[in-house]
Amino acid sequence: MTVRHEAEEELEVWIDQDLCTGDGICAQYAPEVFELDIDGLAYVKPPAPPGEEADLLTEPGATAPVPLPLLTDVAASAKECPGECIHVRRVRDGVEVYGPDAE
Repeated sequence: MTVRHEAEEELEVWIDQDLCTGDGICAQYAPEVFELDIDGLAYVKPPAPPGEEADLLTEPGATAPVPLPLLTDVAASAKECPGECIHVRRVRDGVEVYGPDAE
């Protein structure tokens, strides 16, 4: 997968849990950003300091920053997600760059 010029922009990711199928593909690609909760659905989590675990962001529409080193994995998660529920957008203008509504 080719990562476009968005690699230089600040990006955030969120998951639409209403569409999440709980397959866990996202957590396999980028476990630092995605995790399945006890309800079987995927959620995002912010970057954690070394040696610490980040809390899941379980509020509807919660976003987490996409760390640049993980952009390729997060973009692949959005592409491969069977529920088409992962949305990656630019912080600057809210435009979706990876996911079902990407231009």
